[in-house]
Amino acid sequence: MSRTWSEFVALLSDLLSLPLILLILLLLATAVALLWYYFPAWLPRRRRGEKRKWRLRWPKWRWRWRRPRFRWPWKRKAKTKSVTVEQQIEELIASEEELPEVPPAVYQTLADRLAAEGRYAEALRERYRSAIRDLVQHGVIDNRPGWTVTELARAAGSARPQVDGSLRSASALFSEVWYAEHPATAGHDDQMRTLADEVHQTLVVPR
Repeated sequence: MSRTWSEFVALLSDLLSLPLILLILLLLATAVALLWYYFPAWLPRRRRGEKRKWRLRWPKWRWRWRRPRFRWPWKRKAKTKSVTVEQQIEELIASEEELPEVPPAVYQTLADRLAAEGRYAEALRERYRSAIRDLVQHGVIDNRPGWTVTELARAAGSARPQVDGSLRSASALFSEVWYAEHPATAGHDDQMRTLADEVHQTLVVPR
């Protein structure tokens, strides 16, 4: 068997040059790869109603040349879907969660709109939620639905004593308006804005 193979290779080398043999092998490999890639589109299929006639269906494909783009590694940026503030506000309003995952600034923007409409109780609530979202975002407390304002203030004060005073005042103001049902005024909204800002400033300042 080995002798027969050797004689066949010698005969083939006499008839064809080595570059031509390599070219033939490359063309065969390309043809096999194309047939494998487009399988089974190239198989003959019988038309409906025909019994003996067969036709060969070749895949339709076009060669498209695309010029490669070179980008420096430090200029490559991940494609992220940009979300506008309006979309985040709509998401915040439509959400049924106690503390949706949107930036604290979105809560404050919504609170400004509510205050401009005279809805001070709702504006005060959004400012209070912005402070809580700030605490969650900075890892001071976890987002645990069902917490009372007292439990929340106690947990945040234990984890970050610097926010204890401002957060307790904000929780007391929130309870006065929403639990005791005292009418909210623009002064209450301004006071909650100040307390929320104090919590934020305390969190962004390094300890």
